Parts: sequence; structure tokens; C-alpha cells
Amino acid sequence: MIGCACPVCASRDARDQRLRTSAWIQAGPLDLIIDCGPDFRQQALRARVPKVDAILLTHEHNDHVSGLDDVRPYNFKSGKDIPIYAEPRVGQEIQKRFEYAFEEVNRYPGAPMLVSLPISASDPFAIGDLSIVPVEVMHGAMPVLGFRFGAFAYVTDMRTISENEMEKLKGVEVLVVNALHFHAHSTHMNVDLALEFIERLAPRQSYLTHISHRMGLYEEINPSLPAHVALGYDGLQFRV
Repeated sequence: MIGCACPVCASRDARDQRLRTSAWIQAGPLDLIIDCGPDFRQQALRARVPKVDAILLTHEHNDHVSGLDDVRPYNFKSGKDIPIYAEPRVGQEIQKRFEYAFEEVNRYPGAPMLVSLPISASDPFAIGDLSIVPVEVMHGAMPVLGFRFGAFAYVTDMRTISENEMEKLKGVEVLVVNALHFHAHSTHMNVDLALEFIERLAPRQSYLTHISHRMGLYEEINPSLPAHVALGYDGLQFRV
């Protein structure tokens, strides 16, 4: 947090240095990014992401989309547009904010090259051979998407979920889900709500993401969680 000297922000433990939430999914030959926030450039350099075949957006808030301008080196490398999979509302919003990246004619030299592909919470879709199930959750009053890839699901910025959408997540083995901190919040789950959600789904392993500096230090909080739940941290990798 800018200007903060709390124990988390002053910590030298890399697991406490929390940038905006994003995920890199590798599935066979595919490299997919879920959300592309303002820290994307730093994250992609650190993780050495070699290419981006597509970007999936959960919703249009700036902390999830404002790094889209930084994908341009991948365009230069591939010579192709990068498809953005998002609900129509989200796609329309990013086309307003990044109009120059969606130009089909008279495109500014060196601009990122994006193409918007609409998806719906009600319809599974595929990228290459990878099947993806969108899951609608509520970010306060705003519907946002999580995504299921076979035995793995990624859900962020959730406060509530309907029973119908909950059905889509049954049988998940590995779950990433948001938990902002321990206090109640109007648009995000806190730790207690996240643990209740995890208990209902009973995955083999869960990781908490979208973590605030108010969550506390990793080395203190992580041991207090159930054995099958862990705090996520920047650079965490796992195989499903």
C-alpha cells in the first residue's frame, strides 16, 4: 500500500509483497492470463511469461484491466491480435478505455493489438483444446466471472454466489478464491466467508487470493489456516 509502514508493507518477506491479482495458466501449448492489472508488466517480467495466447477478464475494475496496454511486446513478437474473453459489458468498457488498441484501420504504430470476444456466464467455451466454464459470482451488486478449467477453479472479487452457480464448482480439486482480510466487507469475502465457501466445496487444496495488507504477515497467518488452505503469494506456482 502506497505510503503505508504497517508490518506487512515493511516486511522483507517476498510473500508479503502483494501486487494486484492476476494468474498465468499454462495448459499444453497455451499461455493464458486471467486479469491484467496495473502490475502486469512487473509480474510478466518477474515470471518470464514467454507469450500470451489470450486474456480472460473477470470484470472491468481498474485493478484487473489497466495493464492491458503492456501486452504490446507479445503483439510485436507474434504479429497477431491478442483475444480478450469477457462479458459484453466488460468488453465494451475496455474498448472505450483502450480504443486505440482495438482499431482495425489506421492503427497507431506500436499500439497493442487486441480483439474482444464476448462470453457469457451461461455458456462454456473453449480456447484451443481447453474447455472453460464461466462461473458468475457477485462482487457486491456487480456480477463478475470466475473460471473453471477441469479440476481447477479461479474465483476472485466474490462476495456471494447463487446455488445454481455453486453447482458449476462441485468436484473442483484445487481452488483459488478471494479473501480480502479478516474484517467484514461489502463487496469481497473475508477469511471466515472464504473458509465457509471452501468447506462447502471441499476441494483438496485451496489458496486465498486478492489479499489486502490488512490480512497480516504470511508467516503468522498461514499457519493458522486449515491444513488444506493456504495464503496465496506473488509468484506461487502449482500443478493440477
